[in-house]
Amino acid sequence: MKLFQLSTLMSTAAAVKIPEWASYFRWTAPGPGDVRGPCPMLNTLANHGYLPHDGRTIDHDITLSALDKALNIDGEMGGLLFEFALTTNPEPNATYFSLEDLSRHNVLEHDASLSRADFALFNDSRTFHRPTYDETRSYWTGEFVDVQMAANARYARLQTANATNPSFSLSELGFQFGAGETAAYILVLGDRMSGTVRRSWLEYFFENERLPVELGWRPQDNAVSVSDLDDMLSRILAATPGAENTRKVKARSIHGSA
Repeated sequence: MKLFQLSTLMSTAAAVKIPEWASYFRWTAPGPGDVRGPCPMLNTLANHGYLPHDGRTIDHDITLSALDKALNIDGEMGGLLFEFALTTNPEPNATYFSLEDLSRHNVLEHDASLSRADFALFNDSRTFHRPTYDETRSYWTGEFVDVQMAANARYARLQTANATNPSFSLSELGFQFGAGETAAYILVLGDRMSGTVRRSWLEYFFENERLPVELGWRPQDNAVSVSDLDDMLSRILAATPGAENTRKVKARSIHGSA
């Protein structure tokens, strides 16, 4: 009987994804020789050890495993994100990227970041920039940040960057990635149905490049998919002030496969 019960428990454990809680609480700041880039979430995954802590030589399998285990992002979406990141490695026929590669201006990195200064202003778009982030945060006006607040913050950053950076530019890809980044933080840190995320979780994440597990965050039970991203992108753009919300964006269209 006990053998049967043990077998049943093992079968159940195999069928249900059990989070690796120890990894969520393990966190180490980058040290000498470690590299980081302009993406707060990938920096965070390196700090937690889901990606190589030195931020280097991140291949397809490492990327998909990290996104799955840490954020419950499904393989299709993980593969899509890896393809984008791979374009930042200047080496021909590269099969990996490093976090510092993501800082190459106007490849994926773009003006009007939510937490980084424009590259032209300080020759640095990888380091957390408090004034930029404070502008973003000023639009998170409730205990829960909703789609409208998120869209307003992103729109304000576009307007400020355009007004203060004489070299401001934003390619179609940069525009799409900016919208996608806003959609993504709601998807992975918040509730995709209501389109909300706790402000305290967002602040903790951006300010520490650390998953807000100590504040109660846990990844959602259902994996985040490309269709989830498409839906949230549509909601962000529909809530965006002004004419820019007429631009249609889908996750796959960023690299022309849709």
